[in-house]
Amino acid sequence: MIDHRPKLRALVADITREKTAAIVNAANTTLLGGGGVDGAIHRAAGPDLLEECRKIGGCPAGEARITSGHNLMAANVIHTVGPVWSGGNNNESRILAACYRNSLRLAGEHGIRSISFPCISTGAYGYPAEEAARIAVATVRKALSDASSVDLVRFVCFSERALDCYLVLLE
Repeated sequence: MIDHRPKLRALVADITREKTAAIVNAANTTLLGGGGVDGAIHRAAGPDLLEECRKIGGCPAGEARITSGHNLMAANVIHTVGPVWSGGNNNESRILAACYRNSLRLAGEHGIRSISFPCISTGAYGYPAEEAARIAVATVRKALSDASSVDLVRFVCFSERALDCYLVLLE
């Protein structure tokens, strides 16, 4: 019997080198680049990504926008803005889950079959890695159980410690 469930994988890698159809950018609300993953994606994609993002006009936390991948291996970049951690009592978990749901919704609308996510909000935004991984995996599993074109999701981690959080959840 053929297993048609989407594959969920986790690895330590440079998301700018992912060969999935789309990579997700943990962006800020301006979409104009920044530090961490956001800056790395903008540098690797080249100046045309910045120009395309300027035309979009920003993105609120929890929502997502799509652009071309420009000089990246991925054909598309889905930009989403995660929450800044402030103790967990300001809807951070709801906003973080929305980042994953809305990114996958956009992927589905554009017929994207493979997507790579960074560890959204766990860098400069300070979200606890284990809790963020739990929300990411649970939300992606739920979103993919609904109709979706996506058949491969990679959680691209920046460290072995972050990877361990995902591997426990994906077993």
